Amino acid sequence: MKKIIAVALATMTAGAATAQDLDICVEGAYPPFSQTEADGSVTGFDIDIANALCAEMGASCTMVKTDWDGIIPALQEDKCDAIIASMSITEERKQVIDFSEKYYSTPAIFLAEEGAFADDSPETLADAVVGVQRGTIHQNFMEGEYPEVELRLYASQDDTYLDLTSGRIDAIMADSVTMDEGFLQTEDGEGYAFFGEGYSIPEYHGEGVGVGVRQSDTELRDDFSAAIAAIRESGEYDQIASQYFDFDVYGGGN
Repeated sequence: MKKIIAVALATMTAGAATAQDLDICVEGAYPPFSQTEADGSVTGFDIDIANALCAEMGASCTMVKTDWDGIIPALQEDKCDAIIASMSITEERKQVIDFSEKYYSTPAIFLAEEGAFADDSPETLADAVVGVQRGTIHQNFMEGEYPEVELRLYASQDDTYLDLTSGRIDAIMADSVTMDEGFLQTEDGEGYAFFGEGYSIPEYHGEGVGVGVRQSDTELRDDFSAAIAAIRESGEYDQIASQYFDFDVYGGGN
């Protein structure tokens, strides 16, 4: 994340975007929030929310598939006008970009082979190798709360699953929903389970997931916040969410 912030600080002269013709940075490797289909198209909750927000704003939007490691620099370098990629609103990120109000909030948790760990205490995990996606809130959480654990960093969430099932790591720390929908409910996830408690610590996990925009784009930020409120009020948000989740993915609070 520090490297991402350094690159972003060097490109703070980006111009303001209008809400009429927007390029949206999405990841495409974080199911069920976003995934890349066989034909190259990107689908998922983030994508459906992006399209709904754009329609509410009267904007014509194009999804720009972007690797997670480069997604903040892409925004700052005018390669897109907003990030809708399950990016948590944290104080560290707010140093270089701005955010709309949240559009969902879910807890983080550990995942491992079923029965491998009795609990998630630092003592229990002292000799474990834990994988996280690089540049995420989960990396920050592990470095802050589990400094003795051997941490492996990955470019995508899918890469963590590959190393878990091959035995190269012992556990994963990540978002509970993406691991449930994107791994546990697949054939590869058989024999694996969550362990320990769910975490939503503001210091690490922020204030929920929001739409990222350049700090100069205050009007666009407010347009996205207003659009989030509008689709929640109209029921469109719940219609989209019900296609992916059987619980309140928006979460408590504001």
